[in-house]
Amino acid sequence: MRLYNSLTKSKEEFTPIEPGRVKMYSCGPTVYGLIHIGNARPMVVFDSLRRYFEYKGMDVVYAQNYTDVDDKIIKAANAEGVDSSVISERYIAESMTDEVGLNIKPHSYKPKVTQEMGEIIGMIAELEAAGMAYEKNGSVYYDTSKFEKYGDFSGKPLEELEAGARVEVDEEKRNTTDFVLWKPAKTGEPRWESPWGAGRPGWHIECSAMIRKYLGETIDIHAGGEDLVFPHHENEIAQSEGLSGKPMANYWLHNSFINVDNQKMAKSKGNFFTIRDISKRYPYDVIRFFIINGHYSMPINFSEELIQAAANSLRRIKNCAANLVFLLSKAGGALSGGERALIDEAARFRSEFEQALENDFNTADAVTAIFEMVRFANVHANGDSSAEFVKWLLDELSQLADVLGLVVVEAEAHSDDLAQTVEAMIAQRQEARKNKDFKTADELREKLAEMGVALEDTREGVRWSMKQ
Repeated sequence: MRLYNSLTKSKEEFTPIEPGRVKMYSCGPTVYGLIHIGNARPMVVFDSLRRYFEYKGMDVVYAQNYTDVDDKIIKAANAEGVDSSVISERYIAESMTDEVGLNIKPHSYKPKVTQEMGEIIGMIAELEAAGMAYEKNGSVYYDTSKFEKYGDFSGKPLEELEAGARVEVDEEKRNTTDFVLWKPAKTGEPRWESPWGAGRPGWHIECSAMIRKYLGETIDIHAGGEDLVFPHHENEIAQSEGLSGKPMANYWLHNSFINVDNQKMAKSKGNFFTIRDISKRYPYDVIRFFIINGHYSMPINFSEELIQAAANSLRRIKNCAANLVFLLSKAGGALSGGERALIDEAARFRSEFEQALENDFNTADAVTAIFEMVRFANVHANGDSSAEFVKWLLDELSQLADVLGLVVVEAEAHSDDLAQTVEAMIAQRQEARKNKDFKTADELREKLAEMGVALEDTREGVRWSMKQ
């Protein structure tokens, strides 16, 4: 498999550190509101990549974080007069609802920043002890002059790095490009005790600390949107590699943007769409199908016309699968010689599908191979076909679609993946009730109801079932 590596700016053969095992990390959402179509793209793309590795028989350890302490979360909490954890937990639950709808497989690890302060503070202390960080008035900064490769990843000249650097109390920095690792808490902000006083971490150190804890010093794939290349991923590399002396990730994958009606999505332009907004008009699987219809590294355009086209295309695949299910219920007899020849001929669709994904994970061409399979099945499967032939076609179509996270044959609703998500949301609801945060508890119950989950509070605990 060849993947475009943002680190080397070239397409390379993918070779995992451990044969048969892949360690992946993708930057997750900052939970101050509902996730939008742009947030969903890396979720869907890299979930599909994980599925393909598993389809090829590999063990995948995949982590995605939640950033649950941030200026925007604090601002939203202050506006409502509640603790910032109320906002973050609310939108973690909302994100989980959308992830289930988009058929995102449960991650191996889903760390929250607020639960990893020990690891984060420890890593900052190690950077300071190594002479790569310095403290000034309760703030701790990373000294970019101590990392010779700073700027190499994004490929930006020093002037652009300085212009693009976040302004973090300029008079305290040794260098313009230095960035904050720890900052003292202001009145009304969440805070944690540290060797430098009460405060909270900077954004970049969070991912470095969580990756090291859950996946190790060097991972196979670090993924995210292309907007994270600088400063976030540039700074992650400086922190992690400056401390370990080892590559942070061997392959860096970045998905491109989603535009809306050929314009950059922005609330100010009135073209900002959350996944929840879109799901009210189109099923979640249509949204997923729309996303994988384009190559991950190329911008895609979201419009009413294009999402409707995706809905129509997915319906063609589902109609083919439904027809095969019907034919299978009526079919009998053994596989004929002619059908054996057809199976040999149709095997090329799986080959074309795999070749597309092996070539820098080209999901657009993989979808084309699925449609070739659909056309073949529509032509050759009929009332005279044997059960074995029809079943082969149905299994082949279902398996290829599943690699892309598409369910084309109705599955049992009470799946293991859904059960894990429901149990996690129930646990969050119980925690909210314990803390007398009844608003969040009620919101979680409503979200579960939207997912078709009925709750029953008993003396023995919470029981749940899928509504009939």
